[in-house]
Formats: sequence, structure tokens, C-alpha cells
Amino acid sequence: MKPDLPARACGIDFGTSNSTVGWLRPGMEPLIALEDDKITLPSVVFFNFEEARPVYGRLALHEYLEGYEGRLMRSLKSLLGSKLLKSDTSLLGSAMPFTDILGLFLGQLKQRAEALAERPFEEVVLGRPVFFVDDDPLADQDAEDTLVKVAKKIGFKEVSFQYEPIAAAFDYEQTIAREELVLIVDIGGGTSDFSLVRLAPERRNLADRHDDILATGGVHIGGTDFDKQLSLNGVMPLFGYGGRMKSAAYMPTSHHLNLATWHTINAVYAQKAQLALRSMRFDVRDTTGIDRLFKLIDQKAGHWLAMQVEDCKIDLTQAAQRSLSLERIEPGLVAELSQSLLEDAITPLLQRISASLSQLLAKAGIGAEQIDTVFFTGGSSGVPALRHSINALLPNARQAQGNVFGSIGSGLAIEAKKRYG
Repeated sequence: MKPDLPARACGIDFGTSNSTVGWLRPGMEPLIALEDDKITLPSVVFFNFEEARPVYGRLALHEYLEGYEGRLMRSLKSLLGSKLLKSDTSLLGSAMPFTDILGLFLGQLKQRAEALAERPFEEVVLGRPVFFVDDDPLADQDAEDTLVKVAKKIGFKEVSFQYEPIAAAFDYEQTIAREELVLIVDIGGGTSDFSLVRLAPERRNLADRHDDILATGGVHIGGTDFDKQLSLNGVMPLFGYGGRMKSAAYMPTSHHLNLATWHTINAVYAQKAQLALRSMRFDVRDTTGIDRLFKLIDQKAGHWLAMQVEDCKIDLTQAAQRSLSLERIEPGLVAELSQSLLEDAITPLLQRISASLSQLLAKAGIGAEQIDTVFFTGGSSGVPALRHSINALLPNARQAQGNVFGSIGSGLAIEAKKRYG
């Protein structure tokens, strides 16, 4: 590497919730400001039907909340490895492949980075989760292959990958003064990824770090899953979730599940789904909740509600209680949420994360007492119940935290400089 010259290549952290672009330049921070002065671009596209144009990031969320007619698409990364990826969706009266929507967003990241850099980028290191898809190597490889095709279609000539937690490890390595055995815990919007890495100041500039990576692992659980469980347990009961039919059976849950899951919210607006819901109403014991559900669907307020729940989850990393006003749906309606409710709701998910970490240590032949540091990154890594569960697993390890939204992008920039000069 030539440290006195800007890197030829960039690194892109395409995240489920937020994305960043890193580019190493002498004397400058590695992360590029993508929207105003902010280093993150929310992974959101809003197709503004009134003006027949797509908008991205915070502006997309703003136009949606301002009430423009259109369609909001978020958690785009969740498409990778899903059955939706090979299908189309209807936009402005025509069919658009979901891969083209991915291309629009990734193209924005490329264009904004190039505008700031005042030069084109032809090589890129893309971050990827350890597993796009759990327990399905073929689907996982298909997800990576799709991302390569999309990246080349938008103008990259050379595309390579680095695991996101490994990239975070390389960012953390810039800060240490001695050798450490570090467990990287990256809790993003869609996945939880782990790497066990030996880091040291004298190893920072080595091109080959294969022997320093002792193990990688992960599970398809992330912040959007925490949002979903908080919604189902704390909000959706006000909309009939868990209610009973006149037959004493539980009310079908597909509409609530779709509303609590970012990339399926639009499904509840389909005519067929609404007809099924209206037919169901005649057989519901207490129609209070389902009638609120109709109001929410009529207002197309599913994404608005999901954003409110996400904000509550973030607040509950610090606060014990949070009131969610649903005045928009019904005067005086409030969902009372708490840190303990969130913890109970996500306990099964945390157990799966802990099990995955235990498997990782066993695979590496490393005892919990040998871990020097747990380094947290990813937007959902600050959930107190998550920290507590990992501390119980690794009680002697020091806990450290980098830039929760920027460590991966910075690490990918370091990797891009090593690979492409």
C-alpha cells in the first residue's frame, strides 16, 4: 500500500437499515458523507408516484411521512436470499424486478461517493454477512452472486467481498496497543454476525490475515427482528393480535405478522388481503382491534407504525418505559412499552444468538476465559438484554464499542486499499 495516496477502491457496507461508503484518503476520516453531512444513508427507497421519481434515504422517509402518494421500500438487503428476489413488483403501472430496485439503491451509494471523491470507482469491496441465509449454502451463494451482478450492472468492474465482522475487526485494530483475542459481535438490521480474530498493532498492514481469523459464524437475526417482536408483543394486541374468533380459535395472524415485518408491510394493502380481513370480521368476538386494523390499513400507515416501533426500541436501550401514541389511529390510543417487555419479547432470539456464539467458540477450540475483548458494532448492538446475555456467556471479557454504524464501512475501506491499492 502507498499510504500517501488516496485508495483506488472504496468499500461499501450495504446494510439492512443503514449503508455507508468508506474510502481511504491521507489525513481524512474514511467514511464519506452520503446525505448532507451524515455518513449513513438509510437503506430506503420511496417511489414518489406524484412526481414519478425514486428518492432515497432520509429524504425518502420525509416524503413518505409528508403524505406523498407512493410506495416505500425498506430493509432492501432482506431481499437477498429470499424468494422475492427472483420476482417483480408493480410500480407506476409496470413491473420492476426486485434486483433493479437493489441496483437503484446501490447505484445511489456509488454516485454519491463518486460525486464527493470527484473520481469514478471501478473496484469495490462489499461487506456481506457471514450467512445471507441460515443453513442453505446454495441460497447463500445465490445471494452473493446476485449482489455481484447488481454491482457490475451499476458500473463496478472488480467486485470482492469481506465478512462484515472481519471488516469491523480491522477498524477496531487501528485503536489497540497490544495483541488481543477479540470476539466481534455485529448486530445489524437483518443478521447477527460474529468473528473470532487475533489482532495486533504490528499486523495491521499485512495483506494476508487468514491465520488470524480463528472462526466466523452468525445467525439470521437482527434489529428488524427485535422490532417485529416488540410490535407483536406490545402494539399489535391493540389491533386484534391474539384475539379470539367466535369459535374460540385465535384470530389468524398473517396481517399482523406482515405489518410487523418491514419488507412485507405492503402485502396488507393488497385487495385480496383486505377482502379476507373484512370477511373475517363477522367471526371475531371483539371487533375493536380489527376495526383499528382497518383504519391503519386505510391510512396505509404500516410503515409509519413500524418506524414508531423502531424509535421506541432505540429509546428503550436507555429508558425503562416508553409510551407510543397511536392518536393517528384513534383518539387517546397509546401503547405502553417497556424495557422488560422488549427483553421478554426477544428472549428466544437472544437464546439463539448465544447458542450461535457458543458454537463459534467450540468450533475454534477457544474457552470463554481466553477472550480478551468483545467488540460490539451494528445499530442494534446496544440493546441492554443483548449485552447482558453476552456478558453472561463471556463474563471476563472487556466490552468495547466502536462507531455502531461506521465500523464496518471503515474496515471495508482498509480492506479495499490493501486489495486494490
